[in-house]
Formats: sequence, structure tokens, C-alpha cells
Amino acid sequence: MTPAITIALLRLPHGEGLPLPRYATAGAAGMDVVAAESSELAPGARAAIATGFALAIPEGYEVQVRPRSGLALKHGVTCLNTPGTIDHDYRGEVKVILANLGAEPFAVVRGERIAQLVPAPVLRAELAEVDALDETARGSGGFGSTGR
Repeated sequence: MTPAITIALLRLPHGEGLPLPRYATAGAAGMDVVAAESSELAPGARAAIATGFALAIPEGYEVQVRPRSGLALKHGVTCLNTPGTIDHDYRGEVKVILANLGAEPFAVVRGERIAQLVPAPVLRAELAEVDALDETARGSGGFGSTGR
């Protein structure tokens, strides 16, 4: 079993009475997170939905915000900026940017599961400016260059 990290969670006043993020099954990679407010998303609309909590993520980690597959398939509702990143030094309220790509309005209901949170390690990079890059078989081909 992979070792767990500890993430401090501060429940905000408007998050009282809501379940904390949690894994739905023993094998789940993401913790389900619920809405702390109700809202209606018209087709094509997007909104930052409050969750009612803030996090203190350990240095060297991030928490990714990902969509729930059931909302995407059944209603066309997904997260924009996916996966979203919550940096270890952010201490504000976690919000989920939902977008309604469906044809019907979608009611976001307080207490309804709207996204998943996945903690992940972060690697830092140092960039080295060069005069040329090494050659590869693929070269600069991208955006479908390898076929369907």
C-alpha cells in the first residue's frame, strides 16, 4: 500500500454540516468533494463553485482537481482547467470550476459530489537554454501527427 500524506483541512463557516472530501471505495484514486453552495449552470455556462474548506498541502505536493466521470457522461458537466492544481502554498478556499457542456441547464446542489481531489508529488525543473535540441524519430510532429 502507498504511504499516505497528511493534508490539513480548515472547514469554513459555510461548509458546516457537509461531508469532508473522502474516498468512495478502497481503490479510489480521488477523494470526492461536494458543493458548499447551490447554483444553476445554463448550457455553455461556467462557475467557480465553493467547497467550504481550505487546505494546507505539504511542500513537495499538489492536489489536482479532476472531474467526476458520471457528471460528464450523464450531464455534460466537467471541470475546466483539468486537472486543476492547488499549490502547496495556497491557503484560500478550494473552488471547483464547473462547466456545463450539455444541452440542458444543470442544477448544482449543496452537498452534491462535484469533483475529485487527487494528491500528487511535484517535481521541480531547471531549464537549460541551448542552441539546438537533439534529434528524434518524431521530430516536431504533433497534434495528431502519429495518426488516430
